[in-house]
Amino acid sequence: MHKLIDKPDQSCLLIALSVVLASLVSFSDAEVHYHEFVIQAQPVKRLCRTHKIITVNGQFPGPILEVRDGDSLVIKTTNIAQYNVTLHWHGVRQLANPWADGPEYVTQCPIQPGGTYTYRFNIQKQEGTLWWHAHSKWLRATVYGALIIYPKVGLPYPFLTPNQEIPILLGEWWDRDPMDVLRQALFTGAAPNVSDAYTINGQPGDFYRCSNQETAVFSVESGETVLLRFVNAALNQELFFAVANHKLTVVGVDAAYTKPFTTSVIMIAPGQTTDVLLTADQSPSRYYMAASAYHSSQNAAFDNTTTTAILEYKSESCSARRQSSQVLVPQLPASNDTATATAFTAGLRSPSKISIPNNIDENLFFTVGLGLINCSLPSPNCQGPNGTRFTASMNNVSFVLPTALSVMQAYYQGVSGIFSADFPPVPPIQFDYTGNVSRGLWQPVGGTKVYKLKYGSAVQIVLQDTSILSTEDHPIHLHGYQFSVVGMGFGNFDAARDMPKFNLVDPPVRNTIGTPPGGWVAIRFVANNPGVWLMHCHIDSHLVWGLAMCFLVENGEGEQQTVIPPPPDLPKC
Repeated sequence: MHKLIDKPDQSCLLIALSVVLASLVSFSDAEVHYHEFVIQAQPVKRLCRTHKIITVNGQFPGPILEVRDGDSLVIKTTNIAQYNVTLHWHGVRQLANPWADGPEYVTQCPIQPGGTYTYRFNIQKQEGTLWWHAHSKWLRATVYGALIIYPKVGLPYPFLTPNQEIPILLGEWWDRDPMDVLRQALFTGAAPNVSDAYTINGQPGDFYRCSNQETAVFSVESGETVLLRFVNAALNQELFFAVANHKLTVVGVDAAYTKPFTTSVIMIAPGQTTDVLLTADQSPSRYYMAASAYHSSQNAAFDNTTTTAILEYKSESCSARRQSSQVLVPQLPASNDTATATAFTAGLRSPSKISIPNNIDENLFFTVGLGLINCSLPSPNCQGPNGTRFTASMNNVSFVLPTALSVMQAYYQGVSGIFSADFPPVPPIQFDYTGNVSRGLWQPVGGTKVYKLKYGSAVQIVLQDTSILSTEDHPIHLHGYQFSVVGMGFGNFDAARDMPKFNLVDPPVRNTIGTPPGGWVAIRFVANNPGVWLMHCHIDSHLVWGLAMCFLVENGEGEQQTVIPPPPDLPKC
């Protein structure tokens, strides 16, 4: 069972942290958790072969961070790998502190090889499961770990206290260096090679070569209740997950509690977390936990394999295990089962009525999807469909990361020429978004554009999938915020028809939400966190193609509504 570990009473550690404590917000009974992360290459064997992968402290997956609501984290990060790197604390709101958010060239320049940067941030009014990961090119493939936030001391969960808790990190594995896979895709302009395996807590499981000796095994006692904390750390793939013969009761997503509902399968997109309760109420035996692809795109290749772990009842005798190697396998949905994926997402609700802005100040409509860059002549760099290059965009703008300075640093320092504040609030041209799209609309325009929001403004964004190339479920993540998912549907969004159906009572609160394939999703939030905040598709092949934009939330009034000064060790470009 994972729980908070008592901190050693070391006077030197307390002295070293005194300066940090003075600069952080003070909370009653709060702790400061100090960690050292070393980004380094480490040989790891999977699928019969050993590869050097980038890790934190030599661990894959990386360290699990355990804190309570109100605690602070101080994480000294030293990069001794060969690549530039940043770390993102996915889902942490980072109030007035974009300097700790992590996306490279958005809020900071990357930590260069040999460099060090200390991330300092607070956890404020959040409970549940989040995670951390690299936010620089494809290093996220192996640089990630769970961030578990327990309630304040003395406060219970809003559900039955589990007997044990198990983090379940779902990932993807390439039988080569993921950075080489990315480099090849960016050179050719074609789609990247799909992964060779999915993983559960870093292990592919019994259905892959050379893997069954290391398959993750989780032991339970008959009758006990287990809290499973899911993270989809996969680079490019949404996943279905099920446990043979067991029901799962969802109690939280993205560090926000939900109204409990029971299901036999969950769908979880890259970037999302899901907390479920499982009761060990079956005959003592061994049961497969399994995950496989939910793949909503009609035209793209994907990894059609299944990763497994084993749920093992402790009361099953050792002799019984030796006599029978049979493990019960769950029935997973077909990879194109959008109905099951949609039903799961639609079943999420907040536990009770929540505060949602009704008078909207910024009513935004963003098309999201893939596109193609036309090539005038055949070229090794144009190996996409019909001699093109893949790209992606929001409102026909394909986001380009700066390199001379991060967007946040340029804004804070008043440096011009790094970005422009003219991201369009609606598509430049209206069209049948989910129908037969004119070829003239397939090629977006590149740019580093942000959309400005006044502090405290009430924002509604409708994210509309497009059928350029193919409709697809794009998991969109907004940094620095949690938002209410007030509506979703298929086809083109129609305000007169769809807005009266919005759930303005108990919608789920999330930080990452998918656009239904060939459909739309509507979110609302109040822009009460100043800074520059990236919004992007969490399918990383789409992110590097430009499926992203930034919000620039202006300062409000007073110190609490103003971005804090950058730390002195903020990396330089």
